[in-house]
Amino acid sequence: MKKYIFSVLIALLSLPVIAQQQQSQAKSILDKTAEAFRKAGGVKADFTVKVITDGLIEGVEHGTIQLKGEKFVLKTTDIVTWFDGKTQWSYVAKNDEVNVSNPTQEELQQINPYTFLYMYQKGFSYKLGTMKTFRGKAIWEVVLTAKDKAQDLERITLYVTKEGYEPLYILLQQRAHPTRNAITVTGYQTGQKYADTLFTFDRKQYPSAEIIDLR
Repeated sequence: MKKYIFSVLIALLSLPVIAQQQQSQAKSILDKTAEAFRKAGGVKADFTVKVITDGLIEGVEHGTIQLKGEKFVLKTTDIVTWFDGKTQWSYVAKNDEVNVSNPTQEELQQINPYTFLYMYQKGFSYKLGTMKTFRGKAIWEVVLTAKDKAQDLERITLYVTKEGYEPLYILLQQRAHPTRNAITVTGYQTGQKYADTLFTFDRKQYPSAEIIDLR
């Protein structure tokens, strides 16, 4: 019995060390993912988003995002969003209108899931998950949790490939909300050459659109 109790105590005492090691490894994976993204140049990713509430799929959306550092252009069936690092333009096709804004970091998180490549270094804790493979590829699973209880985005679950550190899957969980957004990357191309003008709204392409300036 004494030997059993001693073994349990040793295991309990080692848990903080294991947790610290896991956090260190999780940060290393995030650092390598961010570095791989920075070295990739322009990136184009095709994706599918599933809106899941209480385990049921409520909607599915397909889209494409093109990225260059913090700049991006995001295209889905109904909306095109451009962001040049400061200003954001969102064109809503059914209304033929463009909303112009200077989004906050938290607002960008709701639009561009790749912001985790910049924001994980502050405001989030992280740990390794248990998933080992996804869609036939060996992966790391990292779970990021917001430290600020007032932040809407509570948790991000990320799958990245062990070879190349490319994001394959991103699960976004809002605080105190049953709905989650599950993003699966279906195509990923690096080394793309993008002019900065790609990430700004071109009025000539949408001559009839109403401009709504929210800045």
